[in-house]
Amino acid sequence: MSEGVNVRVTGKLRQFINEQTGEHGLYESASEYVRDLIRRDYKKKESQKWNVLVKQLQPGMNADESEFVEFDPEEIIKTAKKEKNANTA
Repeated sequence: MSEGVNVRVTGKLRQFINEQTGEHGLYESASEYVRDLIRRDYKKKESQKWNVLVKQLQPGMNADESEFVEFDPEEIIKTAKKEKNANTA
């Protein structure tokens, strides 16, 4: 079940919405216009999150293979377990 959200818009903003909707606008209703704005804002925020992630990963993606270090995940886990047991004993 969806909940409705009511928003009161007056003055210049209401006039602007009226220009965007109806017979001469791109949208049939104010609700359709607002939903589209929210969707676009949502996509923008999601895109920004992705861009932050890519920026953080960029040094690794651009690194020369000679900079990579080989490791054995199972050996790392075994060492961590030993250290944990030593610290709890």
